[in-house]
Amino acid sequence: MKHLEKGSLGGELQLRDSASNQSCQLQELEDKLYATRVQIKQMEQDLRASRAEECKALRQLQQLNDYEQEIQTLRDEISLLDAQKSLLQSRLVRSRSPFRCSVSKSRSAVSVRTWSPARAGRVNASHRACIIARFGFIYAQERLDAETLLRAFICDMETVQRIIYIAAVESFRAAKMAFWKLKISVKETLALDHVGPESLEVAALDYIARHKDLYDVCQSVQEVVCSMNVNPKIPYPPEVDFFVMRTLIRELCCLAFSMQMLIPPLDIALGVDGELFNRTMYYRSCDSDFTAPFVAYHVWPALMENGAVIVKGEVVTKKIVLCSRRRRIRSRSCSCGRRLRSGQVTRSRSLSTVRVKTSRY
Repeated sequence: MKHLEKGSLGGELQLRDSASNQSCQLQELEDKLYATRVQIKQMEQDLRASRAEECKALRQLQQLNDYEQEIQTLRDEISLLDAQKSLLQSRLVRSRSPFRCSVSKSRSAVSVRTWSPARAGRVNASHRACIIARFGFIYAQERLDAETLLRAFICDMETVQRIIYIAAVESFRAAKMAFWKLKISVKETLALDHVGPESLEVAALDYIARHKDLYDVCQSVQEVVCSMNVNPKIPYPPEVDFFVMRTLIRELCCLAFSMQMLIPPLDIALGVDGELFNRTMYYRSCDSDFTAPFVAYHVWPALMENGAVIVKGEVVTKKIVLCSRRRRIRSRSCSCGRRLRSGQVTRSRSLSTVRVKTSRY
């Protein structure tokens, strides 16, 4: 009996040792599995970050290629202008020679400046390249300055980007309306004694280009600010004053006014929230969902010429696009607690039917 008891105790001890060994091995396997899962999650995060960096690098490379093309165009225009300048200087030196003094005097009495379509085309191309470069500089520098100013009042970056996009659209609208009114007035004045060879339309554009001071940019800035104050699509606290963006609005109005003097004129593409993403017209922003096919909101408009994209804009794409009705709700939660300046009056933002109808015009 004692031997049987000793044998049974030894078997139980062996079973307990094997069970403890198996539990230890199982615990080690669970620890390794957990560590492997953590490594997989870290690798997935690193992969997502690398994909985002790759998309950002591709976008920057595309922008760099666009800028290089614009720079090459400007260099070609500069070389052409230098050649014209050297030609004019050589003609001036020859006209001042003593052997042609009498001939030059007789010709100067009857010389008339003629209109050259080729010269007008070259000047228009050079002016167009400078305007496109200015549009890119506003996007790269002055837009970011406006974002910094608005972030002092609004913490939500999406709201800030929406406000800047609407300011750009309203600036182009106000500048085009001012140019249209000014061109009608100039054409009525020039039609009284206009004699070719260029058409009345070209003569009006040439007159406006020589007298840019006729454009009242301050009035356009005031119109843009007033239209943004009654725009129901802007979700922002009522204590924000849009005059903090007057530098950006002024530059956009001046640029849009200059674009109307080109033949053909340049304009921006008007985007709609929720539209299908078009890679030929827009870049995706860095915080976009690169698998989403729809545009959540626009950051910067695209520059167009006769329906063709000259400079791409920027949008944010997301899989879930919120309803425009929800975006119209004004909330004070995004305010950073900035107090009103002395003498500033808070503005009401109720969505009355009268205000919505007024904003459409």
